[in-house]
Amino acid sequence: MATAVKSQAVSGAHADEHNQYLTFVLGGEVFAIAIDGVKEIIEHGGITTVPMMPDFIRGVINLRGAVVPVVDLSARFGKSVAAVTKRTCIVIIEVGAGEEKQDIGMMVDAVSAVLDIPAADVEPPPAFGARLRTDFLSGMGKVKGKFVIILNVEHVLSIEEMAAVTDAERGTANAVPAA
Repeated sequence: MATAVKSQAVSGAHADEHNQYLTFVLGGEVFAIAIDGVKEIIEHGGITTVPMMPDFIRGVINLRGAVVPVVDLSARFGKSVAAVTKRTCIVIIEVGAGEEKQDIGMMVDAVSAVLDIPAADVEPPPAFGARLRTDFLSGMGKVKGKFVIILNVEHVLSIEEMAAVTDAERGTANAVPAA
């Protein structure tokens, strides 16, 4: 669990503990998510656009009869909408707690690998200086002398927050300009 990684890194976990992460590329940067929340990885395609959604929601896909929303992570992080290439994938993640779980697809530029990152090599998120909100971060993993940004999937794909952004965008779009 992403939250457990953060608390282990902060409390100084045993050096022999490892956590597996799925790494992927987004806008030329390497990101990681805890593998335990990943249900599957599918190739990009078959997305049905839904009207009145913010730019970061690309639409929905039919995943074995279930309707699954697809979030463009690049747009979710405030960057431009990602271009679709041959390597573009949708990573299906299960988010939520208890009976409130939902599958959500994350559109990424390319999936890299599954890595074991020892808890001792995971630093807490920086207080500032990252190009994305720090509540989206679970930690910074050190892999071969470089940092890998470990995302907190529960915050990145928070249904409540995405709904609030949608409502704010609709409110702004419907607002009457001041005279």
